[in-house]
Amino acid sequence: MIPVTSFAGKRVAVFGLGGSGLASAQALVAGGANVVGFDDSTAGLDKAQTAGIATADLRRIDWSTISALLLAPGVPLTHPAPHWTVGMAAAAGVEVIGDIELYCRERRRVAPDSPFVAITGTNGKSTTTALIHHLLMAAGRSADLGGNIGTAVLTLAPPRSGHAHVVECSSYQIDLAPSLDPRVGVLINVSEDHLDRHGTLENYAAVKERLVVGVQPQGTAIVGVDDNWCQAAADRIERNGTSVLRVSVRRPLSDGIYVEGDRIVRASGGSAELVAKLGGIGSLRGLHNAQNAACAAGAVMALGLEAATIQAGMRSFPGLAHRMEQVGRKGAVLFVNDSKATNADSSAQALACFSDIFWIAGGKPKTGGIVSLANFFPRIRKAYLVGEAAEEFARTLEGKVPYEIVRTLDRAVAASARDADASALKEPVVLLSPACASFDQYPNFEVRGTAFRDLVLALPGLQRI
Repeated sequence: MIPVTSFAGKRVAVFGLGGSGLASAQALVAGGANVVGFDDSTAGLDKAQTAGIATADLRRIDWSTISALLLAPGVPLTHPAPHWTVGMAAAAGVEVIGDIELYCRERRRVAPDSPFVAITGTNGKSTTTALIHHLLMAAGRSADLGGNIGTAVLTLAPPRSGHAHVVECSSYQIDLAPSLDPRVGVLINVSEDHLDRHGTLENYAAVKERLVVGVQPQGTAIVGVDDNWCQAAADRIERNGTSVLRVSVRRPLSDGIYVEGDRIVRASGGSAELVAKLGGIGSLRGLHNAQNAACAAGAVMALGLEAATIQAGMRSFPGLAHRMEQVGRKGAVLFVNDSKATNADSSAQALACFSDIFWIAGGKPKTGGIVSLANFFPRIRKAYLVGEAAEEFARTLEGKVPYEIVRTLDRAVAASARDADASALKEPVVLLSPACASFDQYPNFEVRGTAFRDLVLALPGLQRI
């Protein structure tokens, strides 16, 4: 745990007592703060009380005694409307912050020179975060992994010189971290997502950009420049004096990192250096993973790793659960769990990797549906549609891709396995890449992906990978 001493002797309100909220409350108490927590659910209140955190209805407290409101990242800050606690805090002149902000303040107090790598992007941030951590560990460096990837940042070991914290940051977390200041900041890409929480794409992109705007002096911003939003962000922050390392998988760069075939190349001063080759690394298959790997390479190079070390680390990278995870084979049929693909852009990256796809898609739909995936429809032999999006997706696929509305994941796995096995194709792939959130049937994409994996592993004759 990282005790948060910046609020020692002060009273802090915490709303949202799930994983990161409860961890924040405990870290504040450990640092000497007087914490009062609240949650809309009795389960959250019960967990807090069991953990020794004082609770009270924040509607009935004296806000003039509160120094800060710690808001869990899942609670709306601005859109579709500010949460009622945000309104009460604003009326009392109380700052509203999140767990990443607490971490940043504590790091500046106890170990401002410690290596802090922060990663964001619409797609690929979890894989990039995990890969950066893996490369550091494989090189013998001391490092912890946390943030939006699943481990609350304040549960990590305290910051210290030479010990890296590799932290995935969602847009919700960045929005609650006004002084976010990594030594290395990574902005992979920006495309439409989470507009229900940010209002417009412009707002969403501006929040993402703040992660690299805040990079420390003498630090490095790693920016993927294959979309217009990030290209503009790279130009802006460079003009403001931040050192920027641009990354592209679309074109060679005269100064930056680019991908050419299966090669990651670092260009500078008229020369080019081979950093790593991705050929044969199954966990980094596809153009999207080439972008993730190139951004990760830039981040660890900024921390002093050399090309040979990076290559060795990439070859031993096991990949990320629920993101292009190869579950097993049944005869010629490969089963791939890409449950983390919660929007169309993310599913596009998976669909681009295979030629004969039996596609399981659907869930709670995002804006735009799957219309943008039309270029990949010729790769899809049949689609199996689940959840709330089934009818919408069926209308998009009508006359273009054979489909079956199966409603639930168990039926989708059974039907797709049957059809792929009977297809006589050389390399058929059953791909769960939903292009949707999971919340209509599952609490999160991890539970959905685990359900898919369990269903696949229960198939007779399945060989686990």
